Amino acid sequence: MNVKFLNPFVEAAYQVLQAETRLTVSRGELNLDKEPYSTDDITIIISLVGQVMGNVIYSLNNQTAIALASRMMEEDLKSLSALAQSSIAELANVITGRASVLLAQAGYESVISPPTFLMGKGAIISTLDFARLIVPLHCEIGSLTIHLALREGSQKVITQGSTVVANRFTL
Repeated sequence: MNVKFLNPFVEAAYQVLQAETRLTVSRGELNLDKEPYSTDDITIIISLVGQVMGNVIYSLNNQTAIALASRMMEEDLKSLSALAQSSIAELANVITGRASVLLAQAGYESVISPPTFLMGKGAIISTLDFARLIVPLHCEIGSLTIHLALREGSQKVITQGSTVVANRFTL
């Protein structure tokens, strides 16, 4: 995992969480893990393809997810309805999208996938030969952990009309 991919995600998370939830975020101690990941209550996975490739995994417990969704939706939620689940997935999507813009500004263009939302603790996710840089983020309503399993890719991102594609070949 190239550490230069870390700062865009931390910066994006700070910006998006502040804007969407009005929370102040602090970063915990970083860790590097090569073992498979055992999911928390809520896990969102977003893939990147291009000059940065791999997966970003967001994990949080139910209580934190409900509190974040409540702030984003400006409602006092008691459970994770389908709309609340969508808001949490979109939060991860916006953080990843903002980070990909920051990466592109640094010369690393990529395309992100739509988020995959998983509910349930204890599923095992392997990032295979991608080590995960674990970035815990803490705020007054709980913790959100970002797992970055990323590396530099060789695919160029090209635009065809309004469509963006990752291409393995250099033009």
